[in-house]
Amino acid sequence: MALDHSYVGRKYPPTAPYQVGREKIREFATAIGATDPAYHDPGAARALGHPDVVAPPTFPVVLSMAAGEQLFVDPALGIDYSRVVHGDQRFVYLRPVVAGDELVSVITIDEISSRGGHDFLTSRTEISTTAGELVVTVWTKIVVRGEG
Repeated sequence: MALDHSYVGRKYPPTAPYQVGREKIREFATAIGATDPAYHDPGAARALGHPDVVAPPTFPVVLSMAAGEQLFVDPALGIDYSRVVHGDQRFVYLRPVVAGDELVSVITIDEISSRGGHDFLTSRTEISTTAGELVVTVWTKIVVRGEG
């Protein structure tokens, strides 16, 4: 089933607030092999001017995946998750994510195209504080493989 191209421009509701915790940042950093002391030690992060441990640059994928779940459970959009391949990821920061941030994510479908029997969907997730400060924007491209 092809993706519904009329979904381009559709914005989904904000996610529930996510409290960024020190341990979540440390766990993520450890999982990806990021050893920078600012990811693990509040003192090292403060020495660099951050209020607490700072998240590695790819940490917002945790939040964008939660927002992206809305795409996968929307039956009218037509994504067959068993056929999804990750195509691309891009992050644009206004400031780092740090422990203590309370963040919400809003996902928008920027583009849907079809080529060679496959569908390509690009989404944009804007991650902001609960006070409305935009922190980072994440673009994700997925490929929904055709059945041929």
